Formats: sequence, structure tokens, C-alpha cells
Amino acid sequence: MAHFEAHVAMAVESQSDAVPPPSARRSRGSILGEWMLLGSLVGMLCGTASALFLWLLELATRFRLAHPVIVYTLPIAGLGIGALYERFGRSIKGGNNLIIDTIHDDGPELPVRMAPMVLLGTVLTHVFGGSAGREGTAVQMGASLADWVSHRLRVGGHLRRHLLAAGVAGGFGSVFGTPIAGAVFGLEFIVLGHIEYDALVPALVASIVGDMTTRGLGIQHTLYPPAPPVALDPLLLLKWLVFAACVAAVTTAFIELTHWLRRQGEARLTPLPVRMFVGGLAVVALWRVVGTGDYLGLGVPTIVRAFEDPDLPRTAFALKALFTAITLGAGFLGGEVTPLFFVGAALGNALARVLGIPLALGAGVGMAAAFAAASNTPLALSVMAVELLGASAFPHVAIVCVFAYVLGGHRSIYSAQRLRTEKAGARLQGPIALRDLPRARRTKAAKSATKPPQIS
Repeated sequence: MAHFEAHVAMAVESQSDAVPPPSARRSRGSILGEWMLLGSLVGMLCGTASALFLWLLELATRFRLAHPVIVYTLPIAGLGIGALYERFGRSIKGGNNLIIDTIHDDGPELPVRMAPMVLLGTVLTHVFGGSAGREGTAVQMGASLADWVSHRLRVGGHLRRHLLAAGVAGGFGSVFGTPIAGAVFGLEFIVLGHIEYDALVPALVASIVGDMTTRGLGIQHTLYPPAPPVALDPLLLLKWLVFAACVAAVTTAFIELTHWLRRQGEARLTPLPVRMFVGGLAVVALWRVVGTGDYLGLGVPTIVRAFEDPDLPRTAFALKALFTAITLGAGFLGGEVTPLFFVGAALGNALARVLGIPLALGAGVGMAAAFAAASNTPLALSVMAVELLGASAFPHVAIVCVFAYVLGGHRSIYSAQRLRTEKAGARLQGPIALRDLPRARRTKAAKSATKPPQIS
């Protein structure tokens, strides 16, 4: 009986301990208020920067379309942009990978000049016809501005990580008009298969406020045709698995080609201006061979066209991937999201015609899945598809994004992404950057080969 009473007393004591004192509740309230205040500040900065960027990008695109002859000067523009980055941009050349390394390793302050330099470099890339996107620019502007705030306010390392994630979320959400997807992306893209939930509130606030700020400044985002409601059945599920395998294959080829071109350029043409000059020549030559400017710049009109045109060239996805790999591999500025939207939508258009899937649904699912597989962010892109295409897309896009993500293996457009658990389920001893994974595997294999056999 005494033993039972002792257990009851311990249980009551543990329950009383589980109830936080009023001071702890006030502490949580103050932390929530701090997250909301700082997240709002970061969001306003990100939204303002994205609005300026999108406005300039629209002017750049209009100018290029009105004066297509300017594309011939892309190599000269490459010399100028390369010289600018050689002189002032060495510390920020890592781009999104530098942000991931900084968040993970608590590295030095991101130079605030990253924001204006990547803004200028990306706008110039689009003026002269380079095939690039905008997410990289928005994310880098958002993260550098958020880190500037964190260092001016002298916040601790943990809160600094929160603000960096908020900057990524605010930049991504505001530049695409997808605030919920932006928040998830800011938490998902750092470590494969892991969500940084401790930064959820500031990331969500920054992304929502950033989107509201951008829209409040008069920016209008592209409207895509809504996904038609289609019931999921076993046959359609099988088609989606084939679809996902094709998306994974195409994004794998794009990632490997882009990284290979970058490595070859750095090894054979050391000065960045020279690499960009040669890359510009290659883009101009390809433009003349193809005979259309559809694959230059963002390519948004072709993305929208993929939702409704059954006569879209079947090779459109491959050509856009090639134009973009050359542009980014040479060192031009921009992101991969919109070009991969193009690749995915055009691929989805082609696959939909073969598999008997509604065109708008195939293009929409492909658009989201291509970037999901390339960036290892299937959750963010599933949410993004809902924000852009409507809820009817969700079950289909979630299936394809997840399977394309798994089939894509351990590769990414962001080589600094950390891996804690392999996609097959094996847990690693510690986080390792994807760029270091091949060397780590070779080292492990060499150690296993030299280890003397155990005698039983």
C-alpha cells in the first residue's frame, strides 16, 4: 500500500511539474511576439526587395523582346558581369549554397551587398537573353537582408538561424505569390527529409508579410490555368508513377549537366569573365540554331501555353533545360525555379498526350514536380501547386513530387544541402553536404577494403 501511495505521489508531482508556471507562459508569449515582430520586419524587407526585382525584371524582359538584337551582346554582358563579381563578389559567389552553409554552420555574416549585386546581375542576365529564373535572387536578397537585421540587433545564434530561414521564406513566398509554400520551402530546403520546425513561426510570418508587401506595391503575379478535378484511380496512379520516373530522369540530367558545365568551366577557364563570355557565345549560337527566343529569359508565356496547347513541341523541355544549364553553368545570375517550371510544364504536356492525362493537369503536375525533384522539396512544391493551381491538383502533384524526389537520388541544384538520412532509410553518423557525399562514400569504401578480416 505504501508502495502504491508513493507511485501516486510521484505521478501527481510529475503532473504538477508538467504545468508551466505563469512566468514560463509569459516567456512563451514574449518569444511568440518576438518572432512575429522580427518576422514581419524581415517580411517587409523581403517583399520590398522582391517588388523592386520583379518590376525591373518585367522591364528587362519587355526591352529584350522589343530589341531582340541585344541577345547578340550576351557574351559582352558576361564579361562585364563576370568582372563585377570577380572584383566585388568573391565572398558571395556561393549564392544559395552559401546561405545553406551559413544556416547550418553558423558562419560569418552574409554580406549585405549580396542583395544589390545579385539583383543587378540577374536583371542584366535577363536583359541580354540568358535563360535563368528568379528564386535564387529572391532567396539571396531575403537571406542577406535578414542576416543584416540579425547582426544589427545582435541576436543570438539560434534566433539568427530563425531569421535566416525567415529571409529565405520571405524571398521565395513574395517573389512567386505563394506565402504558405514559401514558409515550407524556407524550412525544408536546408536538410533533406527534415523540416526545421523551430523556425516555423518567423518563416510563416515573413512569407505572408512579404507576399502582402509585394502585392501592396502593385506587383501582379502570373495566373496559371486551374487544375481540372480528376478522380484518382489505380490506372491513373500507375500513370503518375511513370510520369514521376520521367520527371526524375529529366531533372537528374539537368542537375548533372549544370554541375558538369560549371566544373569544366572552372577547371579550363579560370577567370569568371572568360567563362561567362564563352557561355554567352554558346547561348547565342544555340538561339540562332533553334530559331526562336522562346527559350531565353524566364519563358513564362510558354509555361502558360503548355497548359492548353496540344501542339507544343515535344522537345521544348529539353531545349529549355539545355539553355538554362549553359547559362547557369557559365556563371550567369538567376535561379532555377522558373526554368524548371518551364521544363516540367513542357515535359508534363508531352507526357499527358502520351499517357492520356488532361493537358492542364499534366502540365501543372510536371511544373511543380520538376523543381521538387531538383531541389529536394516535395512538400513545399505540393503546397505551391495548390496555391497556384487550386486544390484539385493536390493528390496528383503530391504523389508525383514525392516519387520524383525519391527517384532523383542524392543530388540537387543546391549542392550544400545536408543529408542526415539517406532516401533509402539508412541513417548517417552526422549531417553531410551532398557535394561531399561521393568523397565520404569513397573514404568509407577504402577503409572497409583495408580493414583486416575478423577471425571467428
